[in-house]
Amino acid sequence: MEQTPLAERMRPTTLDQLIGQEHLSGPNTFLHKAIKAGTVPSLILWGPPGVGKTTIANIIANEVKAPFYTLSAVSSGVKDIREVIQKAKYQLGVVLFIDEIHRFNKSQQDALLGAVEKGVIRLIGATTENPSFEVNAALLSRCQIFTLNPLGREELEAMMIQALENDTVLKKKKVVLKETDALLRISGGDGRKLLNLLEIVIDSIKSEEIIIENELVMQVAQQKVALYDKSGEQHYDIISAFIKSIRGSDPNAAVYWLARMIEGGEDVKFIARRLLILASEDIGNANPNALLLATNCFQAVNVIGYPESRIILSQCVTYLASSPKSNASYMAINTAQALVKQEGDLPVPLHLRNAPTKLMKDLNYGKAYKYSHDYENNFAFQEFLPDKIKGTKLYDPGQNARENDLRKNLQKLWGKKYGY
Repeated sequence: MEQTPLAERMRPTTLDQLIGQEHLSGPNTFLHKAIKAGTVPSLILWGPPGVGKTTIANIIANEVKAPFYTLSAVSSGVKDIREVIQKAKYQLGVVLFIDEIHRFNKSQQDALLGAVEKGVIRLIGATTENPSFEVNAALLSRCQIFTLNPLGREELEAMMIQALENDTVLKKKKVVLKETDALLRISGGDGRKLLNLLEIVIDSIKSEEIIIENELVMQVAQQKVALYDKSGEQHYDIISAFIKSIRGSDPNAAVYWLARMIEGGEDVKFIARRLLILASEDIGNANPNALLLATNCFQAVNVIGYPESRIILSQCVTYLASSPKSNASYMAINTAQALVKQEGDLPVPLHLRNAPTKLMKDLNYGKAYKYSHDYENNFAFQEFLPDKIKGTKLYDPGQNARENDLRKNLQKLWGKKYGY
C-alpha cells in the first residue's frame, strides 16, 4: 500500500467521497441520477488535468457494478479496442474508459462507433482538449459531453485535509498544514499532482512533527519535482513568456521558449494552436500572411509530429515574431461584442433586409438598398448599422504600412462619417 502514490490511495470510489464537480455529481444532476439508476450513457469527460475525470469513470463503474476496462490512447491501438469489444459481447453493461481519447486517430475512433451505437460498450472518454475539435463528429454524436471545472483553493485544501485524516499511511504521522500557497501554486490546480507533492514533502522530513510551510515545499520541489510540467504552473508561465516574446517582436526569446517547451515534451498541437490564435490577435491585418503561415504550420505539424515539426514551428515562430504587429481586428470584435451586450438585439434597417416574398416587399424590406457593384469604384454611400448606433466606428486600423493603406481607402470612401 505504501508503494502506491497518495493520489491513487485517496481516489474516491463513490460519489459521496468526490470533492469538487458538484455541477456533475450533485444529487439533482443528470449524471448523479443516471449513476444511481445504473443507466449511464456513453460520455466524454472534458477538463484540465487532475480534476477528477479518471475518478468519475471509476466511480461510475463501481456504483453501477459493471465490468470495467481501461485503455490509454497513448499506448493502445485498434487491436486493443477490438479485443475489449469482443470480450464485451459476452458481458453485460461493459464500461470502457479511454484516457486521453483526443490522441486516438480517426481509424481508432471509428473502431468504437459500432459497439457504442449498439450498446455493446458504454464508452467513457477523458480529454483535456476540446472534444469538438479532437473527437470525430460521428462518435461525438453518440456521447454526452460533460465539462469538468478547475478545482478551487477550498476544494484542493479539502483534498489535503482528507488525505491527512484518512490515509492509512499519513494519519500515523503528526503533520501540521501551516501554509498551502506553494503546494497549490506548484501543483497548478491538479489534484493528483497536489496529493503526490504533499506526500513527497512529508516523506522528505524525518522528524516526529512535520510542519508544512511554503519555504519547505519550495526546497523539496526544486530538488525532486521536474522543472517543466505540461499541466502545472511552469506550463502556463512558459507559454505566457512565449506568446509575449512573439508579441514583443523578439524572435530570439520566442525561439528559446519554444525550445523549452519542445524539450519538456509539450504537445505540438498545443503550440501550433496558440500560434494560430496569435497570428490573428496580435498581427492581424498588419500582415495577413501571418495567419496563412500559422494555418499551414498547424496542419503540417499535425501530419509530421516530433522531432521534425520543431523546424516548422521554428520557421513560423521566427516569422511571427519578426512581423509587424496589430491588434486592431481583435479590439474591433471585443468592442462590437460589448456593444451588442449593451444595446441588445437592435433591428436590421429595412433597406438591408431580404425580401423573398411579396408581403416583405410591401413592407419595404430591401427598398432603397444600393447594390455596391452598380456604382463607381464598387461603392455606394449608405448606412449599414442599426439606427441607434449609426456612425459607430468599431474597427480602427493599426499604425503600420498595410493598415495605413486600409485607413486611406476607408477615408476616401467614408470621409468623416467614421473619423478615419
